[in-house]
Amino acid sequence: MENKIRVTLVNYTKKPLETVTWAALISYWEGWEGEAFERMTLNDVEMHLPKVLGYGHESVLEHATLTFAIEGCSRACTHQLVRHRLASYTQQSQRYIKLDLTDVEETFVIPESVREKPELYQRWKDFMKNAIELYEETCRAGIHQEDARFILPQAIRTKIVVTMNLRELKHFLGLRACERAQWEIREVAWKMLEEMAKVDELKPIIKWAKLGPRCIQLGYCPERELMPQGCWKRTREKWKNVAEG
Repeated sequence: MENKIRVTLVNYTKKPLETVTWAALISYWEGWEGEAFERMTLNDVEMHLPKVLGYGHESVLEHATLTFAIEGCSRACTHQLVRHRLASYTQQSQRYIKLDLTDVEETFVIPESVREKPELYQRWKDFMKNAIELYEETCRAGIHQEDARFILPQAIRTKIVVTMNLRELKHFLGLRACERAQWEIREVAWKMLEEMAKVDELKPIIKWAKLGPRCIQLGYCPERELMPQGCWKRTREKWKNVAEG
């Protein structure tokens, strides 16, 4: 089935790398002033920001934020996403919106591991079809959707807006872009990184701040023997394709 998870970078801090660099310079530039921001150039960014981040001074990354629209993932996925606390979230309401439920495939996320077992897959679809029918029947009976939603499984597709600063995004990617992360949120994490890589003024920070799974950030795999065989090589190649492609 066609993948229905969509991630879109819809907004970000104006002049993000200049903002981060300007903020960092307050620490050691005697000539720093508010008006100096307007004089910041990409040459200034390239001269100072990689060095600052190389020292591990990452608090300055908090001065730039990015906003993503995430659509088509499950509520099981967004339950994981919102555990990352230093971020802002606004999600499609099941209380105020009467969901327009169509067929099972359009309405729910079903893992590939289930699809590979035909009999089990059919039972899942039957169960979800029953959930749709009961939801619709409940609404037709005059029950408000805020109560009808109780019947809906976590697999139901949803939409959510996420705003993170670059430092929190690095933490998020470190955990969720890892091969050991749950497959759906891992896909969301990589799509967020790919969206950044499409923007010329954001792309350099991927390499400078090592935005990616922890093996990229640390230079080794902290999961050690828990990782699948060949993961380190696969992840490095995938990250390189995003960061340099």
